[in-house]
Amino acid sequence: MKFLAKVQLPLGLLTVLALGIALWLVMMAPADYQQGNAVRILYVHVPAAKMSLMSYLFLTIVSGLFLWKRTETLDILAEASVVVGAGFTFLTLASGSIWGKPMWGAWWAWDARLTSMLVLLILFMGLMALRNALDDPLKAARATAVLAIIGAVDLPIIHFSVAWWRTLHQPPSFAGPAKQAITGELLPPLLAMSVAFVILGAWLLVLKSREVAARRQWEALETERLEHGHG
Repeated sequence: MKFLAKVQLPLGLLTVLALGIALWLVMMAPADYQQGNAVRILYVHVPAAKMSLMSYLFLTIVSGLFLWKRTETLDILAEASVVVGAGFTFLTLASGSIWGKPMWGAWWAWDARLTSMLVLLILFMGLMALRNALDDPLKAARATAVLAIIGAVDLPIIHFSVAWWRTLHQPPSFAGPAKQAITGELLPPLLAMSVAFVILGAWLLVLKSREVAARRQWEALETERLEHGHG
């Protein structure tokens, strides 16, 4: 965890700089000819959605490594990534609902992409609940790692949902059909915000990982104190 302490400040400063540049580009970008200023919501929605998937993919990888290596650092990263991923997923659903109201006329639709993203949020919340429900830290780590790996089946469903089923959701913003993908003057702000969100996600992961490590250390010291007190 010493490495995380060293990178926390510079990563935080880089996050502020990247978000500042991205937000400036978003404000300077023209309105979309179809969506008007509502398109600006997508500059948050799309990067948040990407980070939701990246967070769960990272969680799946570190969970698999934990089951193999059984090192606490990997479990700390797994626990932290669940919280970070849940935050990005909630932001994705919230921003999507705000965008959907003027575009679709409804806050929510049981669309394939939306529903599978909701399942992802439920998975994140379930992982947090499962870890808190088990008193044995090692059992909690193993159980959440296994559930995280099983839940990864939702990732390809989310990614390919707009291709597999007829859906209200627009095609991918970067690689969709030319008439529907974000291009031209609208593309640089989206790319800048996407990069900023990656840096933000890394910074949040560092912060949460250090908090989890500190909490576990305190709990271990408290347990030792109680045991010696009873002894």
